[in-house]
Amino acid sequence: MELPVHNAEGEVVDRVEVDDSLFAVPFHKAVVHQALVRQRANARLGTASTKTRGEVSGSTRKMYQQKHTGRARRGVRRSPLLRGGGVVFGPHPRSYRQRMPKKMRRLALRCALSAKASSGEMVIVDKLAMDRPRTAEMSSILRRLGTEQSVLLVTAEPEPLVVKSARNLPRTKTLPAALLNVGDLLSHRFLVMTLDGVRVAERTWGSGRSSGEGVV
Repeated sequence: MELPVHNAEGEVVDRVEVDDSLFAVPFHKAVVHQALVRQRANARLGTASTKTRGEVSGSTRKMYQQKHTGRARRGVRRSPLLRGGGVVFGPHPRSYRQRMPKKMRRLALRCALSAKASSGEMVIVDKLAMDRPRTAEMSSILRRLGTEQSVLLVTAEPEPLVVKSARNLPRTKTLPAALLNVGDLLSHRFLVMTLDGVRVAERTWGSGRSSGEGVV
C-alpha cells in the first residue's frame, strides 16, 4: 500500500510504501469492539467500597426496650434501615480486568490502523523538527495538515519538544509508536504519524515484528 508523505507545511513531498499487514487489514468490528471494552475495563480502579452492618461504627446494644414505647422495634444502630447504618449489597473493591488473546489484541490494533489509512484520516509527516516547545507552531502544523479537530500524534520515540508543544492543545494526544492502542485510535479522528514512527510501528506490530516487542 502506498501513502503520501507530507512536510510540516502540509505539502506532499513523497510517497512511501507501507506494510499491508498493518495498514490494509479488513475491518473486524467484533474484535475491535472487544478490544476496546477490555481496555476500558482494565483501566477501571475498582476501588468503590461501602461498609456492611458489621463494619460501621456504633454500639451493639439494643436502642430501647422492645415493647411499650409506641415506636418501631429496633435492634442495633448499625441496622441498614437506619441513617448511618450499614449498606446492603453495596460495592466492594474488585478487579474489572478482562483477558484477551494476544493475537486478537494485535488484530484489533491492525484493524484500527487500517481503517484510518483507508478512510484518509491518517497523515504521514516526514518529520516534526522543533528547536523549542511552541504550542502555536504545533497548532499551525496541524492546521496546515487539516487535522486540527482531533488528532493523535505518533512519533518513533518519545520526543519532549513535540509532547510539550502539543499537550495544551485540545483533543490532541502524543504517543510513541510502541504504545499505540485501540482506545486512543478510536477516540481521535485523525492519526498523524512521522515517517520514522510508521517504520517503528511496522517493526513492532507488522508481520515482520521481532518477538517480545509492543505488547498491548
